[in-house]
Amino acid sequence: MLKLLMIMAVLSFNSVHAAIDTYEFKDADKQARFHELTADLRCPKCQNQNLADSNSEIAQDLRQKVYEMLDADQSDSDIVDFMVARYGEFVLYEPRFSLQNSILWLGPFALLIVGLFVVLFLVRSRSKNSKIDSAEVELDTQQQKRLKQVLNKGKK
Repeated sequence: MLKLLMIMAVLSFNSVHAAIDTYEFKDADKQARFHELTADLRCPKCQNQNLADSNSEIAQDLRQKVYEMLDADQSDSDIVDFMVARYGEFVLYEPRFSLQNSILWLGPFALLIVGLFVVLFLVRSRSKNSKIDSAEVELDTQQQKRLKQVLNKGKK
């Protein structure tokens, strides 16, 4: 019985250990750039994790690639361009404005303008309808006489 409890205790303490990446930087500026880039770039495998937070193998490889490119004195834009060329706009949390994604950037404004025109059209058409209704209420003299006769019959 004691052996069974010991085996269960050992098995319950078994945990998954993630590999921790450690990189040696020449200066603090490159280290800060590394942390900023890995926080700004999305992991291609994980749906909503950046490279810094993801434990997937591809994220580890991409962190290594970012480190190598920083070590080779490449600019941030060169690194981002490399990632976009390889994995597409998906790796950017804030996609760049381009012809392909212009509908995403301009669509809300276009819908707002269309909505304003619809509201303006509805307000104008209702105001025209209310003017027409008030014009239709006016009766000619024959209709007024007939109305008075009907109302007088109702009083008797």
